[in-house]
Amino acid sequence: MSTQKFILYDLPSKDTATPKCWSLNPWKIRLALNYKGVEYETQWLEYPDIAPTLKGMGVPPGADEKTPYTIPAVRFPDGTFAMDSKAIYPEIERRYPSPAYPSVPSDDAATQQTYQFTSACLSALAPVVLPIIPRSILSEYSAEYFQRTRKQWFGMSLDELEAQKGGDDAWARSKEGFGQAVALLKKNGGPFLLGQQFSWADCIFAGFLHFLKRAVGPEGFKRLEEWPEIIAYYDACGKWLEKDD
Repeated sequence: MSTQKFILYDLPSKDTATPKCWSLNPWKIRLALNYKGVEYETQWLEYPDIAPTLKGMGVPPGADEKTPYTIPAVRFPDGTFAMDSKAIYPEIERRYPSPAYPSVPSDDAATQQTYQFTSACLSALAPVVLPIIPRSILSEYSAEYFQRTRKQWFGMSLDELEAQKGGDDAWARSKEGFGQAVALLKKNGGPFLLGQQFSWADCIFAGFLHFLKRAVGPEGFKRLEEWPEIIAYYDACGKWLEKDD
């Protein structure tokens, strides 16, 4: 039997005494692991080190030529690797099945809907959130990489993106996405997106909410009090957001 540990590769923060998870994509997997009670350790990778580290360990590149190596990635105790939350999640469910571990089910329709409204919220709030990341969360080493690559993606600097599309207008554009989340919570009765059962959809949306709160801070997060259902939902997921290192 292998004695290797389950390793989660994640992006470190600089704004805490020790690195903490902040990015929404690693949070999807971290939430699933925390809910299931799977023991794991975190190996932190700065942005410029992701590709050379994963490539050096023999991890095959992903299909996206722009970002062939991404976080999250994991090394399972048998020494095999997986990368990208959509590929990692089913492997976790397969390798750590119920009843030994609680299941994190995926309802295809709800999962797709959750991806859509989470993406809508993130797209609307990108001009608010993305400029904060290199200023406040990332090390200087990663911040330079983040700013340079995002400038290539958007065709403008993050400061320009913030000035042109951020502020109250961005929050206003996010309302449709948050409204869709509230509609799903109401449809299924909460406290989670599928009702009483925590699911993969919650890993997606709760991970995004935690990322958003980390970026905009508690005061900025108060904007979501417009939707009490979302605040109650975030609180219901709180116990699985505690292990962040």
